Amino acid sequence: MTKQSEARERVRDLIEQLSVGDSIPSERQLSQDLGVSRLTVRAALDDLVREGQLIRRRGSGTFVSEPKIAQELTMSSFTDEIRARGMTPGSKTLDLRVVPAGARLGRILHVSPSEGIVVAKRLRLADRDPLAIETLHVRESLIPDLSAKDLENGSFYALLRDRYGIAIVGGQQTIEPTVTNEEESGALGVPLHSPAFLFERLTRSETEVIEFVSSIYRGDRYRLVTELSVRPMLRIADVPIALYGDGFGA
Repeated sequence: MTKQSEARERVRDLIEQLSVGDSIPSERQLSQDLGVSRLTVRAALDDLVREGQLIRRRGSGTFVSEPKIAQELTMSSFTDEIRARGMTPGSKTLDLRVVPAGARLGRILHVSPSEGIVVAKRLRLADRDPLAIETLHVRESLIPDLSAKDLENGSFYALLRDRYGIAIVGGQQTIEPTVTNEEESGALGVPLHSPAFLFERLTRSETEVIEFVSSIYRGDRYRLVTELSVRPMLRIADVPIALYGDGFGA
């Protein structure tokens, strides 16, 4: 084990004895207590900040951060996920406008490039702490008279169901790592180029595509959780083989 990894583990043990919001000793003090250089301590603390266990506040010090929120890969809304973890969800509408779909959104939402699309950008909160920036794209004809205030009062899926009679039944989601740009960093209250997750979700009702959502989630506050299962092995005898034609049966 390297000196840096040993220092990291010893600071992690210290964190377990503290509460959320407690400050940890200074780098100078930790260097003396752990018997390593300040550079080694700083590198160990950098690791723990990236992992989301510590948070630095400029001019104040380094503190124990909130535990990461486990994001299950399901069809539930942000509002339901946060409530399920005993926290209070919230939203602040940063922008709301109607624009022509254009070629890309037209393909995604299966509409004409000239059709009006509501683009709504929201800051998603948990106990008033900013966690994500979410940008919705929905056909204007599906959600007439939508206001910025409507998007701050709860789940958008519940609004679709209760006001517009649209039930979301499924969708497809992709997730990839990224870093925050200047605008995202300012809204989320994190340093420039902080680790983040980019979620892109396409949702549908029984009959059509409803919504395309692009979201930036703070990497220091989220971890992704999914349940795995072992599929039964497929035997060759189970595969239907065409006796004539191009090979395997369609």
